[in-house]
Amino acid sequence: MRITTQAIGVTAIEKFQVRLHGQQGCPVLVYLPGVHGDWTLVASFRKAVSGQVRFVEFTYPRLANASLADYAQSIETALAENGIAKVWLLGESFGSQVAWELARRNPLQENVSGGLEIQGIILAGGFVRHPFIASVRAAHWFWNATPIWFFYQFLKLYAAAAPYRHRHAPETLADLHAFVARRNADDKVALGRRLKLIAENDPRSTAREFHAPVYYLSGGFDPIVPWFSVRRWLRAQCPGFRESKIVTRADHNVLGTEPTESARHILAWIGGK
Repeated sequence: MRITTQAIGVTAIEKFQVRLHGQQGCPVLVYLPGVHGDWTLVASFRKAVSGQVRFVEFTYPRLANASLADYAQSIETALAENGIAKVWLLGESFGSQVAWELARRNPLQENVSGGLEIQGIILAGGFVRHPFIASVRAAHWFWNATPIWFFYQFLKLYAAAAPYRHRHAPETLADLHAFVARRNADDKVALGRRLKLIAENDPRSTAREFHAPVYYLSGGFDPIVPWFSVRRWLRAQCPGFRESKIVTRADHNVLGTEPTESARHILAWIGGK
């Protein structure tokens, strides 16, 4: 497996980072992480799809003022610099908002003129417009109001629960030390910004015009983004919607808590099965 890591300039301090796994010729699956903003929780899923897709993953910069357009432009730049024009987007939670922004900027009818060709979108614990925006706004207010010590205490609780949550994802569990170690005060600020972007974003008009395949994957227990609300909207409003799968034993982080089953569904979708 070939692994390439690159930094895509945003500022002199903070950069988008991109890693490419696998060889050319395979379908390209672009992983767009959730509010945590990096690839440290996807190791087991990456292993499960190894050899069957060219897996592209990003680490977002820790910026307090980045827009979804900034995210999308940097991702487009990274893909173009690596000669990638056709992609499947895997939007995890917040990453789904980046995926819809990329879809808005690259409508299917313009692909012939050189735009990014989005072959399909897979929402993993993702959504279009969050079904409970008031809850997102409350979470944003609460997160910004809490002191930094609360953030570090939250990380300790997350790490304590990890052996149970990621018991079916040993590679992800092994990377947990890196996930915790790289967090700092800038991550807290950036995470708050991402919550604000979710609250402000409404990509429903884009989803209503999107005709390429859209698939939905969710954990059976997901109080953060209730799957029944998202699936109902997709069925009624999104012309590209094809199928959903609910992974019973997984939670909101479906790729990190049940990576093997998640990979099985996603590879079947990409393969048209």
